[in-house]
Amino acid sequence: MSYISLSDKDKKEMMARIGISSVDELFLAIPENIRLRRELSIPSSLTEIELIHRFKKIAEGNTYKDFLSFLGGGAYPHVIPYSVDYLSSRGEFVSPYTPYQPEVSQGTLQIIFEFQTLICQLTGMDIANASLYDGASGAAEAVLMAHRLKGRPKVLVSQTLHPQYQKVIKTYVKNLEIEIGEIKYSESGGVDFKDLKEKLDDRTSAVVIQSPNFMGVVEDIEKISEMTHSLEALSIVVVAEAASLGILEAPGNLGADIVTGEGQSFGIPLSFGGPYLGFMSCSKEFIRQFPGRIAGETKDIDGKRGFVLTLSTREQHIRRERATSNICTNQALCALRATIFLETLGKEGLRELAFQNIQKASYALEKLTQIKGIERKFSGSIFNEFVLDFSGDLNKIEHALRKKNVLAGMNIGEFYPELENCLLVCVTDIHRKEEIDLLAASLEEVV
Repeated sequence: MSYISLSDKDKKEMMARIGISSVDELFLAIPENIRLRRELSIPSSLTEIELIHRFKKIAEGNTYKDFLSFLGGGAYPHVIPYSVDYLSSRGEFVSPYTPYQPEVSQGTLQIIFEFQTLICQLTGMDIANASLYDGASGAAEAVLMAHRLKGRPKVLVSQTLHPQYQKVIKTYVKNLEIEIGEIKYSESGGVDFKDLKEKLDDRTSAVVIQSPNFMGVVEDIEKISEMTHSLEALSIVVVAEAASLGILEAPGNLGADIVTGEGQSFGIPLSFGGPYLGFMSCSKEFIRQFPGRIAGETKDIDGKRGFVLTLSTREQHIRRERATSNICTNQALCALRATIFLETLGKEGLRELAFQNIQKASYALEKLTQIKGIERKFSGSIFNEFVLDFSGDLNKIEHALRKKNVLAGMNIGEFYPELENCLLVCVTDIHRKEEIDLLAASLEEVV
């Protein structure tokens, strides 16, 4: 249908219906002192060819493409087979949205079903949903789910859960009378068990940890889960680096009740912050409080294998007051890419990818800590990230490295003031030995 804008007559009729005399009355709730009373400062219209030349000119100023980057902290570069791009861009996959009619949505439903199956295998849980927006919203949804299940007012969150995930959780629960307690980290970089024991009580619905955590340290999920279950609270494990599931023990096998996290590492390239892919899985006993929706396997009238939406507890499908969340998309295209990526690599391929992350990160850690003025901050086991402590001025060091087109890592002082001279370094399968050696040589020179 062609778009036809509203006429002045249409606008007047609409304003009369809602009882206002001018469009300005619609914005009376906005304080006068922050209203813009001038035209927007944007360029005048351009022709298509003029616009292309303008973008080319802007692109000439982009230099980050030449940077050697060791940034991580929730966004991880990995090798993506070209088959993922090719298959996921086929028109049959790009065009469908919500599979309301199963008889014409079998391909989409099968992909969702296979995605859920893969997530269950990786996390060691019984059921998985058809994805969430991202790891942060997944962590927040897990907290809400635990609160619905237990009805207790307190949730303990590890200080080493991604700081941005923590902010999203606090935003979600702000008006829900849910108290968020913080669990300190120890010298190892993992959960401080003494602090956890002191804060854990019968008012606690859940304990939320991340593994590998924001410091890159692999947590003792089994011990944390045992402590959590001793007071009948739920153990929530967040996985921000999904590639780690290729080699680390599945959280569900270590006592986790809910496993959620970020699936960007599974075939989704870094794109200035999105789109990302949240995943969530849990024990089958909690299925009625599980957010999102679940695709299931069935048989049609002829006895042939088929797929349907088995359960959907989102407000688009059921009464709003009964919905467990208002998630109104299943990020199907991102889940599709993750499914193709995982099925292309297979079990051994994913294990090899994860093993390369461990090998290369371990090599980099050993190489960089040989430099005078750089020490390892935490002693815990790592996957592909680690924290370095600098004796010199880290801001000056970073500035000098940028002149060499090197991004050595993430300065975490912004999130943890006590770690103001610490750098979170990430090394994945995409980094070659000569690139790690170049990082070490650059650091040695500027430090």
